[in-house]
Order: sequence, then structure tokens, then C-alpha cells
Amino acid sequence: MPYASNADLPASLRERLPEHAQDIFRAAFNHAWQDHGDDAEREAIAHRIAWAAVKRRYRKLGDRWVAKT
Repeated sequence: MPYASNADLPASLRERLPEHAQDIFRAAFNHAWQDHGDDAEREAIAHRIAWAAVKRRYRKLGDRWVAKT
């Protein structure tokens, strides 16, 4: 299911990711959800793509995510 806003993201994501990273995750997830509409693994694929998008701009430092410089 696509996410209309960051408030719709799972609590675990909202608690761990900065706001901008949430925006990236949501946009990538929604786009992947649309692109893989006929795939039985649609949700898993969308999550993998969304995390990959976040990891291009952010990295985990200890227990928090920070923007790559």
C-alpha cells in the first residue's frame, strides 16, 4: 500500500529516520509500488528499493541515520 504522508509510514521508520530520509523512503516506495503492480512480491520489492534509495543519501552511525557528506 502506498504511503500518503510520512505519518503513514511504520512507526519504526518514523522513529529512526530523519524527516528527509522518510521523504526519500516514501517517494521511492510509492514509485516502486506503482512500477511492480503485477508482481506477487510487490511490497517486499518496494521496501528493498526504498531502503536502497535511503542508503544512497544516508548512512547509519551508531543507532541513528545521518546524511552522507
